[in-house]
Amino acid sequence: MLGTALVAVPAEARKKKKAEEVEKPVPGTLIDNIKGLSPDGKGGIEHFDGFLIAPDGHVAEVYHEGEKRPKYADYRLDGEGQVVVPGMIDAHTHVMMLGFSKLTLDLSSTHSLDEALARIAAWTAAHPEAPWILGTGWNEVEWGLGRLPTAAELDRVTGGKPAWLTRIDAHGGWANTAALEAAGITAKTKDPKGGRIVRTASGAPEGVLVDAAAKLVAAKLPAPRPEDRDAALAEAQLDFLKNGVTAVADMGTSIEDWQAFRRAGDTGRLRVRIVSYADSIANMELIGGPGPSAWVYDDRLRLSGVKLFLDGALGSRGAWLKQPYADDPETRGLPLLSQTQLSNMMSRAALDHFQVAVHAIGDEANAVVLDALEELSSTYTGDRRWRIEHAQILDPADIARFAAHGTIASMQPQHEASDRTMAEARLGPARLSGAYAWKSLANAGATLAFGSDTPVEPARPFTGMAVAVTRQGADGQPLVGWQPQETISREAALTAYTTGAAYAMFAEDRLGRIAKGYRADFLFVDKDPMTVSPEALRDLTVKETWIGGQQAWAAEESAKSEEALRPEEEDGQEGR
Repeated sequence: MLGTALVAVPAEARKKKKAEEVEKPVPGTLIDNIKGLSPDGKGGIEHFDGFLIAPDGHVAEVYHEGEKRPKYADYRLDGEGQVVVPGMIDAHTHVMMLGFSKLTLDLSSTHSLDEALARIAAWTAAHPEAPWILGTGWNEVEWGLGRLPTAAELDRVTGGKPAWLTRIDAHGGWANTAALEAAGITAKTKDPKGGRIVRTASGAPEGVLVDAAAKLVAAKLPAPRPEDRDAALAEAQLDFLKNGVTAVADMGTSIEDWQAFRRAGDTGRLRVRIVSYADSIANMELIGGPGPSAWVYDDRLRLSGVKLFLDGALGSRGAWLKQPYADDPETRGLPLLSQTQLSNMMSRAALDHFQVAVHAIGDEANAVVLDALEELSSTYTGDRRWRIEHAQILDPADIARFAAHGTIASMQPQHEASDRTMAEARLGPARLSGAYAWKSLANAGATLAFGSDTPVEPARPFTGMAVAVTRQGADGQPLVGWQPQETISREAALTAYTTGAAYAMFAEDRLGRIAKGYRADFLFVDKDPMTVSPEALRDLTVKETWIGGQQAWAAEESAKSEEALRPEEEDGQEGR
């Protein structure tokens, strides 16, 4: 492990005289003999071979080839020629959802309904004490099902216990009969505004609830205990660290989530940096009070603003489109707010300088947000950094409007690789030119901030970079990339996961670069992300993750811990 090379320099050596002068020892840690690279803040990449970390966890100096550096420092780490890059920033996550997905039933890797049902049956048998069967990650498109799953199918493997399984995009859920009964959902239950109860031909609930309708069951779930939330946060942080993510934007922080973050900060267990966006105006006011919070816990936590939902997801046909769905002409999606409601909520947040992030996937939803910005920007002037989350399907005529008021396009490259065939089915070939339009947005002057939407997609920024520069999936398809005119350069992709994401959360003065005055958040990785093949970039391995000048995670130590936890193979020897 590289960390073993971090050694204290003996006091005697520090005091050694050179000819007629004494070189003063420099406090801090010298990271030396590395192949360092970082966005330079101007759209390019800076290369260097060493840097000094001050005792307070900031970068004190960056050294380029041939430049003099301290001969004596408190500590020195010989990087042995390893590649060092800034810590990655995930601009759109759901921290607690990720953590709970690690603690409950995970269906994200299932490839058929039968496989999912088998996994549900096994989990049910292994957890007889659980009052509900809870899980996430199913995707009927991945299963090739051609329809949504039903309560009757879930009933076969849940033994009469209520079950609620959230779809991979978190915009719907799959309930069994016991869960529908617990929520009082019958054929007489009306669809709530902004939601849909999927029904049989006779009008009876079939088992899947979309967007606002999902709240009918969610309201009946047993509330997680504080210790459950603490465990979920620990799991989420571990996942971020092993993937090289040192800072995240949490999109939809509840007061209970915030309290979990604060408990972790108070006890020294807040390992990654979290910038929160409250899940409602009410929680924004409750957490932030008169305005965005200050940074606390050594720049580990801050409330920046609020996350608002305007529409649903494309997969569940909840995204709000200008024209009907190609594969369901009866609907244009599920708008969750009118423009007046949206403008009022945005205005309330902007009044006290909270940053506003709006979930908008369909082209109509994005146009409505842009219309609201036209209306509000004359009143709420200054550096607002309005954010549109996802911006997946755009009318090409609206792309130039992103730059008009400095709107940030907070996007997730992995969605393009996962969704392209589904997007083709939902939209038809004639409406794809504004889909996942990274290059067009950048060319129009919008700031790109990349993330994962984890747990919808894994928080793997280097996989996201590979998708951004190829528009291909893990199978290398399509050969020339899907809508290849929207590929971006490696420099642009790295920037979107570092300085772009930092800018999107008002943290560009402290995060996203290895540069003087910035927090010393960085990674040792096994390959140079700027030169390896796209296939190698996708599989790039994080060897160590450092936050604030301290090693937060190391692959070698993690492997040792996992090995120690594995039961030893039986060999017939008692006590072994």
